[in-house]
Amino acid sequence: MTGFYLFKRLRTALLVVGLLSAPSAVFAQTPLPDGQVVKIDPAAGKITIKHGPLKQFGMDEGMTMVYRAADPSMLAIVKPGDKIKFAPERENGQFTVTKIEKAK
Repeated sequence: MTGFYLFKRLRTALLVVGLLSAPSAVFAQTPLPDGQVVKIDPAAGKITIKHGPLKQFGMDEGMTMVYRAADPSMLAIVKPGDKIKFAPERENGQFTVTKIEKAK
């Protein structure tokens, strides 16, 4: 292998690592929005959350929305009325919660 070929492979590997780690670095710096659990439908893997504005989705006012749970087992840690922090995402046009934790 030539030095140039090795350099190209190393550059590509570093680019891939950078791209894979960038979203998690941004996510780690973004505070989780506050919300309150309104309803849980474990059979459907869905949770209804009342929350404030979600600027990342262009929502300038608070509202109550139904989210799909990325991992339905996370629904077992909360119940209606609980104050929470959650990580909302939009996957294929559907709102999804990827993380839920009880607010302190």
